[in-house]
Amino acid sequence: MRLVVKIGGAAIDEALTLVKCAQAIAALASQGHQVLVVHGGGAALTRLLTRLGKQARFIDGLRVTDAETRDAALMVLAGIVNKRLVAAILAAGRPALGLCGGDGGAFRARRKSHPGADLGFVGEITAVDPRWIEALWAAGAIPVISTLALGPDHEYYNVNADQMAAAGAAGCVADALIFLTDVAGVKGADGAVIAELPSAQIPALVAAGVIKGGMLPKLQACQDALRGGVGRVRILPAARAELLPRLLGEGLKDGTEVLIS
Repeated sequence: MRLVVKIGGAAIDEALTLVKCAQAIAALASQGHQVLVVHGGGAALTRLLTRLGKQARFIDGLRVTDAETRDAALMVLAGIVNKRLVAAILAAGRPALGLCGGDGGAFRARRKSHPGADLGFVGEITAVDPRWIEALWAAGAIPVISTLALGPDHEYYNVNADQMAAAGAAGCVADALIFLTDVAGVKGADGAVIAELPSAQIPALVAAGVIKGGMLPKLQACQDALRGGVGRVRILPAARAELLPRLLGEGLKDGTEVLIS
């Protein structure tokens, strides 16, 4: 089966969690699945920007990205974070190759518009060319993609990792998309994790302020993936990444399954 795993948050920053995620991804590949990994690394980027004297600013969960911030994202996301994840998967026993979305033109983007705000070099995916990913799968490797894509102006654009994972899953016609996160799942008004969330219920939860911040683009990405033909979409806490190889066989109680409706 074709699986896309998006890694972000504590899974990138916390060494033991990163190892756990890498081992789970390696286990999926060892089971014969074709696995694509898409990763963020926002905390590492924010730390670098702080050292550079720049303050991070977000609008609806999206990082406002001027040219200097975009260049820093290239250094951090396509550089150290990507290579750290590749090394962790290799240590878990499977070959992995790190790329950014712009390599080979695998992911194309345009500048993302926002009502009343200029997000700068923030992109949204317009096209996915899966042949480079498929070539790595054919060679027995796990592609590890950082979230930068090229625009029609040949500039790099910083793309929200959740949205890029959804676009990659749809472009590769994936059987499942799994978001490994630093939260337990989508929480309802009572604070309890929602085990199954029909997409039709999402707008009401957003309007009520139950869903906000970084969960907004994540759930939009979940819906985009389902509409794009991805079979299953699940938000799973990275701390429970060892459950990942069981996703396709046994029913899981952890996290939130987003359902098309």
